[in-house]
Amino acid sequence: MRARLKDNDGPIIAFQLEHAGEAAASAFAEAVRLIAPMILRNLAERETATLEKLVDALVPAVSPPEHLLTQARMNAEARKAVLESAEWVNAAKLSEIAGFSGQNSSAQPNKWKRERRIFALRHDGNDLYPAYALDPDAQYRPVKGLAPILQVFGDELDAWDIAIWFASANSFLGGALPQDLLISDPDRVLAAAQDEVAGVRHG
Repeated sequence: MRARLKDNDGPIIAFQLEHAGEAAASAFAEAVRLIAPMILRNLAERETATLEKLVDALVPAVSPPEHLLTQARMNAEARKAVLESAEWVNAAKLSEIAGFSGQNSSAQPNKWKRERRIFALRHDGNDLYPAYALDPDAQYRPVKGLAPILQVFGDELDAWDIAIWFASANSFLGGALPQDLLISDPDRVLAAAQDEVAGVRHG
């Protein structure tokens, strides 16, 4: 052992096992041999992570470009206007007014959303459904004219874009808001949606 230690340039750790037999000592040595590489690897990874944190702390934060900040502000204002322009209900409230009962109150609204019969905004961890898309004469089921409109939009617009479109004055509709005509004149709103998508695709 002295000869082996003499030729070793690395750090040496020695253990003295009191009241341990040869078998116990051998088992302990084998356990140390197996876990030592994992311990060393973990220490190296922690050193690397600490170094990266120090580097991140020393590198100055980069402010986002002004045009991105402006775009973010405009987007936030548009979303705020959308939420204020109409009544929005969560899945539980929608199930209640539509006469559904059961433990999973969001099951039916979620099914409508999956079938693209209605859309919902994700806000503060909840799905919010537009009240103007619910037909009071059909027990507050989705307005039948909405599904073709959502089909026209397809993947061109996300839910917030669709909500903004419904809440914006539309020249195709003589300045009216699409959400105000959805129940009374769904065909005109559908034509306006087709015109919108055609404009997006052709720039």
